[in-house]
Amino acid sequence: MKIKLALTCLSLLTGLSLSAQNKLGTLKGKNFNNITLEVSLKPFKKNDKVYIREVAREMFVQWSSMLRHADTVSVMLWTSDGSEILDYKGTPAQPLEWARYMGNPNTEHAVNSGPKELSIHERAYLYLDNPPAFTYGDLKFIVQTLKEEGRKATGKPVLIGETFDPGPEFARSDFKYKKHREILGGSAMGHNTMVSCYSVLNADSEAYAGFPKGIPANTPFGTFLGRQSKHFLKDMGFDFLWLSNGFGYGMEGWSSTGAIFDGKGFDQAKLADTKDKIAGFWKYFRAENPDVQIQTRGTNLSAGTDLARDGVNLQAIYRDKNMLPPPNSPWAALDGDFGLEMVGYMSRMAELPDERFLFRFYTHDPWWLNSPWLDRYGREAHDIYLPLSVSRINAKGEVRIPSHLSFLSIDDTHGDMPTQVPDEVTPHILKARYDAPTAPGPLVWLYPFEEYHRWAFAYPDRLPEIYYGDWLIRQAINNGFPLNTVVSTGSFQSVIKSKPGFFKESILVTVVPDADSPMEKALIGFVKNGGKLMVYGPADHAGKAFRELLNLKNEVPLEGEFKVSGQYEGDRLATAYPDVVRHEALFSGGGMATNLANPNDPDTRLLARMSQAGQSRDVAWVRAGDDWHGGKVVYIRGTNSSKFNGGKLLNPDDPSKFFTGPLLMRYALAAFDMHCVIEKENAAVKNPVLTIARSNNAFVFSGYHPNSTITDRFKFPQGAPLLLGLETKLDAGHSVYNLPTSWNRECRIFVTQNNGIVSYKELHSGVKDIDKRFQISGLQNATVRVYAPEHISLERFEAYINASYPWKTGRIKVGEGDPKFGRHFVAEHVTGTLTVAW
Repeated sequence: MKIKLALTCLSLLTGLSLSAQNKLGTLKGKNFNNITLEVSLKPFKKNDKVYIREVAREMFVQWSSMLRHADTVSVMLWTSDGSEILDYKGTPAQPLEWARYMGNPNTEHAVNSGPKELSIHERAYLYLDNPPAFTYGDLKFIVQTLKEEGRKATGKPVLIGETFDPGPEFARSDFKYKKHREILGGSAMGHNTMVSCYSVLNADSEAYAGFPKGIPANTPFGTFLGRQSKHFLKDMGFDFLWLSNGFGYGMEGWSSTGAIFDGKGFDQAKLADTKDKIAGFWKYFRAENPDVQIQTRGTNLSAGTDLARDGVNLQAIYRDKNMLPPPNSPWAALDGDFGLEMVGYMSRMAELPDERFLFRFYTHDPWWLNSPWLDRYGREAHDIYLPLSVSRINAKGEVRIPSHLSFLSIDDTHGDMPTQVPDEVTPHILKARYDAPTAPGPLVWLYPFEEYHRWAFAYPDRLPEIYYGDWLIRQAINNGFPLNTVVSTGSFQSVIKSKPGFFKESILVTVVPDADSPMEKALIGFVKNGGKLMVYGPADHAGKAFRELLNLKNEVPLEGEFKVSGQYEGDRLATAYPDVVRHEALFSGGGMATNLANPNDPDTRLLARMSQAGQSRDVAWVRAGDDWHGGKVVYIRGTNSSKFNGGKLLNPDDPSKFFTGPLLMRYALAAFDMHCVIEKENAAVKNPVLTIARSNNAFVFSGYHPNSTITDRFKFPQGAPLLLGLETKLDAGHSVYNLPTSWNRECRIFVTQNNGIVSYKELHSGVKDIDKRFQISGLQNATVRVYAPEHISLERFEAYINASYPWKTGRIKVGEGDPKFGRHFVAEHVTGTLTVAW
C-alpha cells in the first residue's frame, strides 16, 4: 500500500503520468529495448491472490530506477525445470511440480533426507518447511498478475517468459529421469543427465496437452517440445520461451569436448550428421510452434569451439529471425575466466539474426545457495564493466551495443528479494551504459564467422585450427590483451569499402585469410594504405600474396617443449617467467611450422623464436614497408598453452613451469607503440584482464585484478594515458597505477613526459556555457593531448596554464593534434598545471 501511495503521489506532484515520467532522464539514446527480471516462484511464499499481487508489485518497484531505461519490461519465470511443459495435460487443476528446492532434487537421495554431510549437489532441501502448492491455474494467475502489476508500476508493456532447462537442477522430473530416460545424453551433471535436443522419444500411452492419445514411438523431441510448448505458453499467457544451458546447441553445453571432439582427436566423419541432427531439432520444433519468440542461453564456450567440438552450426541456427541469440555466459565469470566469457560473447555476436543481442548479469542464484553479486563477486562490478565494454560493428559500419538486459535473478535461494542488490547493481549498469562504446576500440577482432563454418565442412584438416583459434584469444584476454570490439570478416569487407578510414585508429586482429580471397586482398590493401594489423594462428593455407606480406614460409611442423626467446618488452617480475613453452599440436591448430622467409629483410624485425633439439621456429615478428604509409603488420603463430585434462574446460599450463604463449599477443602490441605492461611478484600471480572502449571520443578503461598487488604500466603512441580521478608517478614515459579488484576509469588525457607525479581531476564548471572542466597538474615541459568529445570545435575548447577561477588569466592557444592519433587537441611545452574546458 505504501508503495502504491508513493507512486500515486509522485504522479500527482509532478503532474506527469508514469509513462511521461519514464521519458525523462533516459540514457541519451542508449535505452535498452527490453530489460528482463528473471525470477523463480519462490518469492510467492503463500498461495494467496492478494499476497501474490503484493509480491509482484514489489518486483517492479525494487528495480524501478533501472526499468525506466527500458522500452519494454519482461519477467522470465523459472517455474520449474521445463518439465512443467513436458508434463502439461491441458487442465488448470493439474498440480504443478515447481522449483521449490535448494540443490539438486533428482539424485538418489530423497529431498530433505540423508546425512547432513551430503552436499546440495547430492541431496536437495525444500526452501521452506511447507512451501505452497500450486496448480497450472495458479501459474496462469501469477503470469497475468505480473503483467497487470508491471504495467501499473512502469507504464510500459510487460512480457512474461517461460524457461526450459535440459538438466536436473531445478525441480523433480519424472518425465526426464524415470519415464523417458532415452532422451538423456551429455555429462555436465553426471553421465546421461542432460536432455539431448536431437533425441527421440519412446512410445508413451499417457495423454498430454499436445498428444491426447499419447506419444507415438520415435517422436523427435523437437516435435514433442514444440507442440507441448505451443499449448502451454498459450494457455498460461506466456509471450516467449527461453532455452537454457546450451539446449538446442548440441549434445554438451558445458564441456570443451562433444560429439566431434573427445579430448584426444576430432572425428570429422561425425560432423555432417551431428549438424543435421541439431538442425533437425529446430526444424521439428518450428514446425509445431512457428511463431513464439525463442531466447537462448547457448553454451559456455564460443562459436568456433562449439562448431569444432560438437557440430553446432550457429550460422544455420541464426536463420531463425524470431530468435534472441545467446548472451554472455554468466558461468565463466564466477571463476574469473573473463577470456572465455568475452570470446564466447563476441564470437556469437559477430553475425546475428538481426541487430538484437543480450547482456545478462548474475545477481542471485535461486537454486544453489549463492548470490554472486554479494558473495562470489564480493560486490565488485568487473562482470558489468568488462562485458559491457564490448561492441560489435555491423556491415554498415555502425557500432552496436546490447539491446536487451537480463538479471539472473532477482530472488535468492530462500525466495527473498533483498533491496540491497538492485540498489547497488543499478548504478554500475547505468554508468557502463552511459560510457558505452560509440566507435571501434584500439583493438578490433575480425571474427571469421563465415570462414569457420565453411572450413569445418570443406577441409578435413581444419577442425583443430577452428577449435584452437578461440581458445588462444581466451588465453590472451585472460593475460591482459585488451580486446573488446568485434566485426565479422564479411562485415569488415563491407565497411572498408564504404568507409575506408573507419578503422584508422584501431589495430585489427585476424586469422590468416583464404588464399586469393577478397578478404586477403582487403587486408593487404588495409596494411599498405597505413593500417595496423595483427595476424594470429597457423599459415598452412596462406596464399602467396599474404605470405609475401608477412615474409613467411612454412616448414616441417614441430611440437612438444621449446625454449622461447625474443626481443620484446615483457612484464616485470621479481622472479622471471619460465623460458620453456609447451606446444601441443592438437590444441594449437597443428604443429609449429612458421619461419621468416627472408631473415635479412630490413623491413622485418623478429620478436620471438622457439627452439628445440637444434631446430627453431620463428613465432612472432613485425613488418613495415617503406611504401605502406605507416602501415604495419605483426604475425603471431600462437601456442594455446592449455590442454584437456578431463573436467569441463581446457586447463592452462602451470605458469610457474611453462611460459604462457598467448602473452606474446599483448607483448607484440609494443610494435605499434602500445605498451600494457604488468609488474608482479612471480608467474603464479594471475594476470589482470583489461578492456579499452572508445566512447564519445574518450578512452574508457575497465579492468579486473584477481590480485591487487599487481601494478599496471601504460604508454600509447599518444603518450601516457591518465585515468580520471587518480595520480600517477610517471616512469620512463609510462603512467603507473596500482588498481583495485574491479575498476572503470575514463581517459581523455595523454601526456608525453618522462617522469614526475601527475594528477588528473575533474573540476566544476563555474562558468556559463562550459559543460566540463578538467585539471592536469605536475606537468614538466609536457606535451598534452586532449580528447574532447568530437562535436567540440577548436573555438569552443579552452585551455589555461597555472590559472584558477574566475579564469580571467592564463589562457593559452592550442592546436589540432596529428590526425593519425584521432581527433584531439594538443598543448606543448606545458609546465605546472593545465586546465582544459569545453
